[in-house]
Amino acid sequence: MLKVRVIPTLLWKQFGLVKGVGFDSWRRVGTVLPAVKVYNRREVDELVLVDIVSNGTGDEPDFESVDEFGHDCFVPLTVGGGITRIEQVQRLLRAGADKVCVNTAFYTRPELVTDIAARHGTQCVVASVDVRSKGSGQWECFSHSGQRATGRDVLAWVKELEDRGAGEILMTSIERDGKMLGYDLALIESVVKSVRIPVIASGGAGNYQHMIDVVKNAGASAVAAASIFHFTEQTPAAAKAAMQAAGIAVRQSFVDALA
Repeated sequence: MLKVRVIPTLLWKQFGLVKGVGFDSWRRVGTVLPAVKVYNRREVDELVLVDIVSNGTGDEPDFESVDEFGHDCFVPLTVGGGITRIEQVQRLLRAGADKVCVNTAFYTRPELVTDIAARHGTQCVVASVDVRSKGSGQWECFSHSGQRATGRDVLAWVKELEDRGAGEILMTSIERDGKMLGYDLALIESVVKSVRIPVIASGGAGNYQHMIDVVKNAGASAVAAASIFHFTEQTPAAAKAAMQAAGIAVRQSFVDALA
């Protein structure tokens, strides 16, 4: 069985980090490089860094900044935002990213999933899926940082992403984002049962029990979180300790593993 990962999510808007509620009401929470350096010391397994504005402006990914962050990041780094072409993926990997996270572009060019997987391996492709509930155990996928409805059913979409070569799914409940009331367990469980690839739960973590619940009760392979680490005293290391105490196998600190 794969060991469960704890993955802080860093949302990058222009020159700083932000965190919102329901993909809105963005609040400044610092800058990227100091956050990367802090998380290097906090026993995280990976980091996800997403530019939340480039998919709306059509701008290229900021390769220079990713290169700067990559030099100071000592854990695996997943980078997303504004990725529309395979050439951009290659540049991001050369700049220091270990994986790429793509959302919006996959809806208009689903063959990009296959292109990235064929060139760089399925482990490189993190398919980000942001959803809102439609009730009765159904969810609709949204693109452009949760602003545009796609009309796609989440379970059909994640199956297609897997078939096309995605290595894992980053599944986010827009309605729970930033509220720290717990993950959408029904959503995560439904997605986990629909695919064979790892599912990263995102959107709603407010305490360690929420992380334990989404792993034990919904089958998540990893937990992503932001607000819990930005706005409380809770830490990734303590999260891993709590999950381990609950009988969940967690990864050894990536930095410690290299020592």
